[in-house]
Amino acid sequence: MVFGGTEQMPPLDDSKVEELEEIARRVRVHVVKSTHEAGSGHPGGSLSATDILTALYFEIMDHRPEEPEWPKRDRLALSKGHAAPALYGVLAEAGYFPVEELMTLRQLGSRLQGHPHVRTTPGVDASTGSLGQGLSIAAGMALSAKLDRESYQVFAICGDGEMQSGQIWEAAMFSSHNKLDNLTVFLDRNMLQIDGSTEEVSSIEPIISKWNSFGWHVLEIEGHDMSQIYDAVEKSKEVHGQPTIIIAHTIKGKGVPFMEGSLAFHGKAANDEELEKALEALGEKDEDLEGGE
Repeated sequence: MVFGGTEQMPPLDDSKVEELEEIARRVRVHVVKSTHEAGSGHPGGSLSATDILTALYFEIMDHRPEEPEWPKRDRLALSKGHAAPALYGVLAEAGYFPVEELMTLRQLGSRLQGHPHVRTTPGVDASTGSLGQGLSIAAGMALSAKLDRESYQVFAICGDGEMQSGQIWEAAMFSSHNKLDNLTVFLDRNMLQIDGSTEEVSSIEPIISKWNSFGWHVLEIEGHDMSQIYDAVEKSKEVHGQPTIIIAHTIKGKGVPFMEGSLAFHGKAANDEELEKALEALGEKDEDLEGGE
């Protein structure tokens, strides 16, 4: 099975949007179930990035789950590596490994560790976790494609708290200097990091002006709207000589009302009672409320 493709495509129709939204709903279920089973993890930032990851893997990126190392595949670096539960949920739904394996998250010996590991997990293109490094990895991949005259595209997803890392801006300079127009970055702008709001901890605004000044093409979208995510990537393909960053405004904990906009679930899993409430909010049937079974 081959997903997506980076050639110019027509706009998403309503049925495709509904299909992607249903996949994203299931991924959110996987996020809350797997982190609950592990007793740890980062559900908030995983849920805010779920729609972006779903659109990428099920509509935009060219990849083959049955051939994870396919040389011509599009690549993704999840620079905010703590959102691994969402990435794993998307990869499982796409067929890289069984959905049941998601319940081994963070267990000793599992292929699904707390941060993505390129050597152990099918479908993972970059080992990430130390914030700031993922964009550098993505830039290296994009430059490699240019040097080898390959047509694959490279995507990265960064957190907004991650914008406080100096390595991000080194990679930003490197990418624009090398005219990496095959690199598209999503900034998951959920406004919260582990210690508080990004603007209280260390303001990153004016974020659009900053990326413009570093030589990037900048787009701004609502990051839970599948059509806007898709259209922004289509617009990025029209840009030549510049990398693109898509500022995606999102909600931490999206889809689970008591997690939405809450710092408490940045790095804390739901307890048994909270899991049941979360699954009910996500539209799971009564027989599916066991979690981890």
